[in-house]
Amino acid sequence: MAEQRGTVGGPVLTEWFGRANLHKLEVYEKLGGYEGLRKVVTGMSAAQVIDEVKASGLRGRGGADFPTATKWSFVPKDHPGPKYIVVNADESEPGSAKDRYLMENSPHALIEGAAIATFAIGGHQAWIYIRGEYDLPYEKLRDAIAEAHAKGHLGDHPFGTDYPLDIRLYRGHGAYICGEETALLESLEGKRAQPRSRPPFPAIKGAWGQPTAVNNVETLSTVPWIIRHGGAEYAKRGTEKAKGTRMVTVSGDVQKPGNYEIEIGVTYRHIIEELAGGPFPGRKVKVFWPGGSSAKVLPGSMLDTSTDLDGLKALGTMGGSGGIIVMDDSHCVVKGAARLLRFYAHESCGKCTPCRVGSNWAVRTYERILANEGSQIELALLDRVQQGLQGGRCLCGLGDAAGWVIQSTMNHFRNEYEEHCLHHTCSVEGALIHA
Repeated sequence: MAEQRGTVGGPVLTEWFGRANLHKLEVYEKLGGYEGLRKVVTGMSAAQVIDEVKASGLRGRGGADFPTATKWSFVPKDHPGPKYIVVNADESEPGSAKDRYLMENSPHALIEGAAIATFAIGGHQAWIYIRGEYDLPYEKLRDAIAEAHAKGHLGDHPFGTDYPLDIRLYRGHGAYICGEETALLESLEGKRAQPRSRPPFPAIKGAWGQPTAVNNVETLSTVPWIIRHGGAEYAKRGTEKAKGTRMVTVSGDVQKPGNYEIEIGVTYRHIIEELAGGPFPGRKVKVFWPGGSSAKVLPGSMLDTSTDLDGLKALGTMGGSGGIIVMDDSHCVVKGAARLLRFYAHESCGKCTPCRVGSNWAVRTYERILANEGSQIELALLDRVQQGLQGGRCLCGLGDAAGWVIQSTMNHFRNEYEEHCLHHTCSVEGALIHA
């Protein structure tokens, strides 16, 4: 995948990418790796670490966009038992592959960030829950953890201190639902992966009933840079409300698909047309998903939308996992939506009736529409189903995401739905998007 950047203040996550054998401890250390962890365990308090990350403005990069330092501060300081950091490396959102890119190229950055976070919450143990299909990232992390233990950066006496730190790897079970933090925790405990009712939240009762903070790979991989350079330096990047940089994966109808580190605030036009090379000759961007398949779509006329996460929220969508899926004008939006609904119906854990039943109703409705059996009834039914999937009726966001696919594509491309349902025609023929 291409490593190109759209950062004004310089890259953060990819600043050392391109160096030979960066995944090796010797190379990572020579560049300044583990200086952040050394600084933390030998001279900082947990409160000081949280304050530094708070000053950076870092938010979760897994989709929730929640302030990282605030999440850590929710973990009770006076809890007498174990406290855990759990790394969500179960990257299964359609359109997103940036965490895999980070783990393959710089596994020690994630390990160092997870160790710093563990110290910040007053814990001693971190778990990395990695997607079962990620063989190479798993091997890179496994070897990197072993290197860190052998060098004394992890273990009973990291950097000669008496503050034990350990990180363990756990391979996931191959289910999209495991990307939801409480379903991930259930799976980590060896149970069936289904979301938990909240409250209690993981910060109070998480892994094995103990206080737990769940963080994304990219989020924690950013932390060492913040500790080395300071939260204020990181906060110089980005916008007034959305600080820093982030990784995005651009896929679909672009000439240079890949992973890019961008400064938050640049436009989607800059990412899609400049970094990713834009659509192929003779084509134009018709629609794009700004944050993986779970984000509401935006039409090509809105390419100048900023990647500022608050601005995206104002438009009713989100930056999500950073997966930017691009569809050009050779594709039918109705067919693309149908493909995604099949994905969501297949991946539903079945625990919530609106999601289990609603997603399958949507699939059957799309099948009738694409078989030229649609009518005004199908249009009304899709509208009813998407309303039933949304609004917090499910324990996790999978139901909402399925509803958003229907709602946002119908909102921006109702003419294509009406062509299929009312006239049994399709003015655009093309392959389905890959879910």
